[in-house]
Amino acid sequence: MPFKAFISGCATTALTKAERDLFAEERPCGLILFARNVNNPGQVQALVSDFKSAVGIDDVLILVDQEGGRVQRLRPPYWRAMPPARCFGDLYARDKEAGKRAAFAASRLMASELYDLGINVDCTPCIDVPQEGAHDIIGDRAFSTDPDAVGVLGRAVMDGILAGGVLPVIKHVPGHGRAMADSHKSLPHIDVSKESLEEVDFRPFHALRDAPLAMTAHVLLPAYDEQSPATLSPAIMKELIRGQLGLTGLIMTDDIGMKALSGTPGDLTRAVIAGGCDVALHCSGKFDEMVDVAGAAPELAGVSLKRFDSALACLAAPKPFDETEALALVSEAAETLVAQVGPDPTVQT
Repeated sequence: MPFKAFISGCATTALTKAERDLFAEERPCGLILFARNVNNPGQVQALVSDFKSAVGIDDVLILVDQEGGRVQRLRPPYWRAMPPARCFGDLYARDKEAGKRAAFAASRLMASELYDLGINVDCTPCIDVPQEGAHDIIGDRAFSTDPDAVGVLGRAVMDGILAGGVLPVIKHVPGHGRAMADSHKSLPHIDVSKESLEEVDFRPFHALRDAPLAMTAHVLLPAYDEQSPATLSPAIMKELIRGQLGLTGLIMTDDIGMKALSGTPGDLTRAVIAGGCDVALHCSGKFDEMVDVAGAAPELAGVSLKRFDSALACLAAPKPFDETEALALVSEAAETLVAQVGPDPTVQT
């Protein structure tokens, strides 16, 4: 029985009977976890196992946002607190090789923790390039304001996550760094020229175009589409992201429940698939919305299924690494922190 082209959240730390029955019938291609779904390692392992049992196969995506810094769904005492991406960018500015090694080490450590839980997708790296005056929703989640440094460090994180037996997700394509608003709350308008976007925002995504998975940005780019946010825009999804930027992997939306988008969950699911996204991501765990999304999502088929299979084929057994050395490299980067790690800026906690 085929998967459907959506990734779902769930309400709490264990599947309800209604959720289990829905997943068994509709078979989403993935499950995303948030802090509300996390208690301790044994509980997370059981939740992951229950979801896989419901859909009837192990070859499914289990996602979490574990970036480091403000955005970490898995936290102490069971999991390490990791520094934000900006630390690696600051270190890279002083010592390029040290910055790359530290970024790889941090992602390798995080992947190790996820792998042990049965989580096979980490929604990182964030390769947005922030601009002066932009909303802090990205902030120190970004490596640097230098797009080339972002590309290099994003590659190091991708490599570290993959070396740990987990899939990375580049986000938020085609770029959220200039946004003056938080797309969790409203639709950001990024009204700059194509030339400015190509010179800065797009460069890291083009550099990492071979990523197995990518996540969209809910932003309006009038230079490319004056009406539709990127997630809903065929011109942006197909011509820009697939064409000009050359992304080859499976592209999922950012959460379609965010207020940057308007419409019912079902209508948005149909719209994002029609616009060119492979998979709709719905995060809230609100059951009536989950049912709406499931009913609207098509079968995962054709080129989208091939991209899904290609992503899973990138998974391999973790490569050996020296944990003590990795922790020392991360500690060196953490000492470069220039901003306090504040509260999680994302809505889903």
